Amino acid sequence: MPANLSPEYKAAAAEFRAARDPQDRLRCLREMLRVIPKHKGTEHLQADLKRRIRELDEELAGPQKGGARSGPALVIRPAGAAQIALIGPPNSGKSTLHERLTGSSSKTGPFPFTTHYPEPGMLQYEDTSFHLIDLPPVSPEHPLPWLGSTLQTADAALMVIDLSDPDCLEQVASIQQQLCGRRVTLLPRWPSGRAALDEASAADNDVFAVRLPTVILANKADLLSDPESDLSAFDDLEEPHFPTLLVSARTGQGLGDVGPWLFEQLGIVRVYTKAPGKPLDRGRPFTVRRGQTVADIAALVHRDIEHSLKYARLWGASAQADGQHVGRDHVVADGDVLELHV
Repeated sequence: MPANLSPEYKAAAAEFRAARDPQDRLRCLREMLRVIPKHKGTEHLQADLKRRIRELDEELAGPQKGGARSGPALVIRPAGAAQIALIGPPNSGKSTLHERLTGSSSKTGPFPFTTHYPEPGMLQYEDTSFHLIDLPPVSPEHPLPWLGSTLQTADAALMVIDLSDPDCLEQVASIQQQLCGRRVTLLPRWPSGRAALDEASAADNDVFAVRLPTVILANKADLLSDPESDLSAFDDLEEPHFPTLLVSARTGQGLGDVGPWLFEQLGIVRVYTKAPGKPLDRGRPFTVRRGQTVADIAALVHRDIEHSLKYARLWGASAQADGQHVGRDHVVADGDVLELHV
């Protein structure tokens, strides 16, 4: 029996796709359940919504005394310019990479499955930071029933492989297959901004499908006599031809390229704000994606400002003149300075 979903449900589902904060996603899930047509054709979807609401509600409430879960959080609230999931097979050096890139204290060791829960850290690039989440190895021997839910808030993925491992090609295929079973698809092409990714996600009929632009970090280059040649051979055989960066967690080779690569491919735009009559503070910028607007910046500053915004004064690359008056739909550029007037 067809679901015949209502426009109200589709609007709530679109908001759910765009939401990154777990609290916002929970609110959207409750609204989807409230407005979904109640008939036999939606029974499975109603049950799925109720399950997701219960799980996310419990996760946000934290572990209860005597509860089933007593470990760290499985859903990590996004921070920084984008949340990036670090995935890979056992013994790929993923956690060591996370430690080197973020300076975190992730558990590392020369044995598999040293990571049991999501481990957050911040990768700094200039005045922008990326929220890097180290995840347990993706392996058929140790399935992670919560992995699909954890990846719901991610913007992209770094797949770490051991390029010196003869089975690395098979591991890439295995990871894709296992994630597909969790309704997660790894994309070889990186959209040039948030809007393009949201449009691609909206093309899925499955509102809970996760589509993550992915780059492969070919690790342990220091163990190879000719790593460039081995990388070329890997690229020729690997399907569906993810972009690949050659790195070494042990020596630091290539690690300085990760931040700039993410910044460019994700289309990060830094915007600085100033209060009327006060000097500019270039401390920490607000970050959006290429194609986003003054209204998007106002929403990041404060939701009340987003709703009451009248105009903004603009300095920077997208301004025709210093202090130009622009409206809420003006598209911002990297390095712009905004003075918001409400």
